[in-house]
Amino acid sequence: MLDDTQKQELASQPHWSPELVEELESAGTNGRVGSDLVSETEDYRIWLISMQPGERLPFHTHVMNYFWTATSPGRALSRYADGRVQTLDYTVGMTRHMKFAAGESMTHDLENVGDTVLCFTTVEDKRSPNAPLPL
Repeated sequence: MLDDTQKQELASQPHWSPELVEELESAGTNGRVGSDLVSETEDYRIWLISMQPGERLPFHTHVMNYFWTATSPGRALSRYADGRVQTLDYTVGMTRHMKFAAGESMTHDLENVGDTVLCFTTVEDKRSPNAPLPL
């Protein structure tokens, strides 16, 4: 996914380490987009995420249309495969919907950089243009 120059460039930026860059390299097939898969049907995968302060959800790849809803307030940092780093403050009920065309995907991690437990529910739609990644 990344050549050596890209790896070195990422690892030299704040919020990136050589270990994170290496983890990113193998994340393209990681379909575990939450902490716990609590339900799966023909049409949906429903995930819960609960992270203590300082905890991190490893790099994973989204290929299916999905939405997430914050079920607790908090702050998290995400690193994206394109090198972007974003910190967001979450409020209870905050929701985002994501859609992916055939062949599209997004790889990122999620780190609780706040001082409270951070919780989300994520629902993936398996009827999306892309097949689910294996778990």
